[in-house]
Amino acid sequence: MPSWSDKLLQEVIRSILEAYYEPQFRDCSHGFRPQRGCHTALLRVAQKGRGTKWFIEGDLRACFDKIDHSILLNILREQFHDNRFILLIERLLKAGYLEDWKYNQTYSGVPQGSIVSPILANLVLDRLDKYIEEELIPQYTQGKRRRANPPYVRLTFAASEARKSGDLSSARQLSQQAQRIPSRDPNDPNFRRLWYTRYADDFLLGLVGSKSEAVEIKQKIADFLRDQLHLELNQDKTLVTHARNQKANFLGYEIHILHADDRHDHRGQRCINGSVGLRVPRNVRQSHCAKYMRCGKPIHLTSRVNNDAYSIVAQYQAEYQGVVQYYRMAYNLHTLNGLKWVMQLSLVKTLAKKFKTTCRRIYHRYKTTISTSEGTFKVLQVVRPRESKTPLITHFGGVSLKWNKWVAIDDEQQSHIWNGRSEVVQRLLAQKCELCGSQENIEVHHIRKLADLEPKGRKPRPEWMKKMSARRRKTLVVCRNCHHKIQYGRYDGQALKRKDY
Repeated sequence: MPSWSDKLLQEVIRSILEAYYEPQFRDCSHGFRPQRGCHTALLRVAQKGRGTKWFIEGDLRACFDKIDHSILLNILREQFHDNRFILLIERLLKAGYLEDWKYNQTYSGVPQGSIVSPILANLVLDRLDKYIEEELIPQYTQGKRRRANPPYVRLTFAASEARKSGDLSSARQLSQQAQRIPSRDPNDPNFRRLWYTRYADDFLLGLVGSKSEAVEIKQKIADFLRDQLHLELNQDKTLVTHARNQKANFLGYEIHILHADDRHDHRGQRCINGSVGLRVPRNVRQSHCAKYMRCGKPIHLTSRVNNDAYSIVAQYQAEYQGVVQYYRMAYNLHTLNGLKWVMQLSLVKTLAKKFKTTCRRIYHRYKTTISTSEGTFKVLQVVRPRESKTPLITHFGGVSLKWNKWVAIDDEQQSHIWNGRSEVVQRLLAQKCELCGSQENIEVHHIRKLADLEPKGRKPRPEWMKKMSARRRKTLVVCRNCHHKIQYGRYDGQALKRKDY
């Protein structure tokens, strides 16, 4: 992990590189760029992918670890003529790292987790973007429009003649037959299209053409990466997928081409065929539900029992809303209703465990109805009153599962979720000891590692140690009196309250 001064220097380098290179990056790149992300990449897929026959799923093997330093520095030297700046980045790349207090040199790759790594990786992968957009896409783009499908033309012409002669039943039958075959020739040899989207080291190409051409494109990309960038495709994850009969995986979504001859718009034309469909994968629902289940049933989460009711509900809501918002573009978003049921039952059991009561009483205490811009919902709501301030209100539920791919992602997070690693400031601002409730002389107790919370041969553990262990955090906001008791090993929980407060 870099020091604070190194992080500050990397942020300056990132700002310089982003200001210069960001306008030069291609529109097909969406990873680690301002105002772009997974949803903009998926939106491009939905817009560009209509009528696609083959998907080419691409993934680079250990991309961030295998970036060649000489290639990266040569790319920088093309535009930057300041040798001191180039030397600074070269030293950053070759600084090495410590593991188990042993120094290791870095011969390739960019430092993962550092501030400047994403844009350095984008500089190298931008060469891939240029190769595909300037060479492959023009090579596999041909024709303006597919030719008309002769069987479809014959059936529609016969239906029109039958309608003119007054034979409406025959015209209807011929029209229904025409609606079951494509209006344009799907195998037109003079029509080809290729599109491309990349997010970090994952990319997706769509081809209107033959499978042999898709395999050929995959091999050309592999050759370019090996010869020009010294990178390697992950053969296990780089697949050629039939767009209609199979599903490609990209950014956690399942992507395929929809086909439904019985769906018509207001003009009577088929409106679904050829459109891109985004789905929530089944394993995603199962993996999220498994976090709140044991032996096939929802259970309470012991690690959250020590939190107050407001924080418990807020954290469940943040986790559920995060999943729903990410998969907002999926047309089967409604299937996440099963995840909501599992999480809600786990939440109720956690609250029942905390207050030592039944699930029925928890439902009776917290259930209510709220109205939002998306409709009216039944939720579990917790209100935390505050002196001379508006009360804090949070709830679980109230998120629509109706498909709407144009809905903007809500970045507002629930506040005061005291069960993570980034809430120290909020807990300090509360000015309240988390052990005894005192509001005087608030301090923070730190430990070096979580393993210190489970010392061997010491039973039972004090209350402050149990709370930090259950919440999996290295800090505890306490008053000075409790802090001294903890430091000198004299804290005994309830006895401290009776003696000092």
